[in-house]
Amino acid sequence: MTSANSPRKILVTSALPYANGSIHLGHLVEYIQTDVWVRFQKMQGHSVHYVCADDTHGTPIMLRAEKEGITPEALIANVHHEHSADFKDFLVEFDNYYSTNAPENKELSQSIYRKLKAAGKIATKTIEQFYDPVKNMFLPDRFIKGECPKCHAKDQYGDSCEVCGATYNPTELINAYSAVSGATPVRRETEHYFFKLSECEGFLKEWTRSGTLQGEAANKMGEWFENGLNDWDISRDAPYFGFEIPDAPGKYFYVWLDAPIGYMASFKKLCADKGLDFDEYWNADSSTELYHFIGKDILYFHALFWPATLEFSGHRKPTKIFSHGFLTVNGEKMSKSRGTFITARSYLDHIKNPEYLRYYYAAKLNSTMEDIDLNLEDFVARVNSDLVGKYINIASRTAGFINKRFDGKLQPSVDNQVIVELKQSANTIAEAYDARDYGKALREIMRLADIANGYVAEKAPWVMAKQEGQEAMLQQVCSDALEMFRLLTLYLKPVLPKLGSEIEAFLNIAPLTWQSVALPLAQDHTINAYEHLITRIEPKLIDAMTEANKENLQATPAVGVQVVAPVAQAALPEAEYISIDDFTKVDLRIAKIVNAEHVEGAEKLLKLSLDIGEAQPRQVFAGIKSAYDPVTLVGRLTVMVANLAPRKMKFGMSEGMVLAASDERGGPFILSPDAGAIQGMRVK
Repeated sequence: MTSANSPRKILVTSALPYANGSIHLGHLVEYIQTDVWVRFQKMQGHSVHYVCADDTHGTPIMLRAEKEGITPEALIANVHHEHSADFKDFLVEFDNYYSTNAPENKELSQSIYRKLKAAGKIATKTIEQFYDPVKNMFLPDRFIKGECPKCHAKDQYGDSCEVCGATYNPTELINAYSAVSGATPVRRETEHYFFKLSECEGFLKEWTRSGTLQGEAANKMGEWFENGLNDWDISRDAPYFGFEIPDAPGKYFYVWLDAPIGYMASFKKLCADKGLDFDEYWNADSSTELYHFIGKDILYFHALFWPATLEFSGHRKPTKIFSHGFLTVNGEKMSKSRGTFITARSYLDHIKNPEYLRYYYAAKLNSTMEDIDLNLEDFVARVNSDLVGKYINIASRTAGFINKRFDGKLQPSVDNQVIVELKQSANTIAEAYDARDYGKALREIMRLADIANGYVAEKAPWVMAKQEGQEAMLQQVCSDALEMFRLLTLYLKPVLPKLGSEIEAFLNIAPLTWQSVALPLAQDHTINAYEHLITRIEPKLIDAMTEANKENLQATPAVGVQVVAPVAQAALPEAEYISIDDFTKVDLRIAKIVNAEHVEGAEKLLKLSLDIGEAQPRQVFAGIKSAYDPVTLVGRLTVMVANLAPRKMKFGMSEGMVLAASDERGGPFILSPDAGAIQGMRVK
């Protein structure tokens, strides 16, 4: 670790959150991890700049904006406001939080592209892609669904199967359909632009083994070299929300080309605002330091594409890339049905104090790519035990005596061996923070808190206060305890910055830096009145939060649509099960859609005519307008509830219900039977 006597110039980034959703507790692992490290480095006296931005480009942004009836620019502005507020309220202190849809990013992206082209690293190639004839757009892999060519699971994405794990090209899908319109996509040729990553293999093999990556990350990257690197498709066809490629009308940079350049753009904006030298940090011969904090799921982009882009456009490469694992909650993947898919805002609405989560994450984090678990019961117990029962307890048991008996004046001793021991741990704790082994740092801090509490318990100032002739000793013991409290606050400040500031105000001292270890509370120093600092977490708050985040799987569906969602059996309360006798009462029939049309005045409904082999087609109003153009439905087979009582609606009589499925990725999409089914068949 470099000492504060030789300050470093450091630029730090976190991965760019996508502007298509809210920040949740899984995201916060990374931003809290980064913020703790940045705050520690600043306390060391180094010059540190921490930048980030919303990742704003791509097809999902364009389609969501269209669905909401607003421009992409309006959508990303709304999300930027939400993200900024969440980060601020979790005390994540960016020096600049920006957007990839910024003029600086456009300029840098186009400049870097031109440099790559001049270096002979750009090629064009005609490729075949799926095209949506209804939406008149080429479809990204994740917007194509169909039957897995390996295990034949239905409704799998165009690049990989979630059932068997197979990867494949979208053109290999069986019975593929567009997740945007539901239409059957057609194959169409288009010219795309490629970055010649295959020519960078020698450089990347050496760079990924240079110590820039964690050992496990370097090993993971080694797997990509076994079969050779493929060239990287960096273009997308219009319509697309992003930056147009120079001299290539109708072609846009793929989001992963301009997103990491957003790190540079955010810093360039900071340079303009603060008078910093951009080139000093990004020139190829820069002596400054650059650190990226990322999740292991995007390691491929940051450890292969990004350094190659920088190398062959004449820029510096990262000093280190720090990759972390995923978050589980109560030992399982975050779940909406269990109420553990929790947004940052929902946590704040219920638990209020962001530093509880900052502390718990820090206690779990180390320098590896291991996943961490947020066990909600352990979260309550650890926060209450460590922060309230150990740390704050020291001040709450001693400060009142100083305020009431001695007008707030301290008289600490000069040779308290407990204080000496606390000071001796400063380097150990600093080394752990610097190495991102926050768990080790906090274990040491809590060990010291136990020692300090032992000192207070042994001296028992509450007993001294009742004895005559013990005034001087009472003042000294409480003063020494508050010096111990000051040291613990200093050590915890990267994790608990707001509480640290409140304690600095209480102790009436300047903002703590690491050099403050050697600046103890002085004789006759006056502290301010002690006020209650934090409270215990009540388990009922956790219960209320998870309950509020539970997705109601029995919610009333849109008219004419039965929403089918996967449900883990253990998550479904027993009272919500139905018997086989109940189920057999539902008459499910194969229906042919003989006509489909818009319903005037209805935002979500389509009017369907369904043939189930009766004399006359059934009329059903279905809330599937957001997913389908009516003309694409005619002639398709679906499944309907045939014995549902007819319902009189504003637009006419609805004589049944079609089955459909949806989740946060899209929909509702109607269910379709396999080939061979005919209208009128009963579903068993």
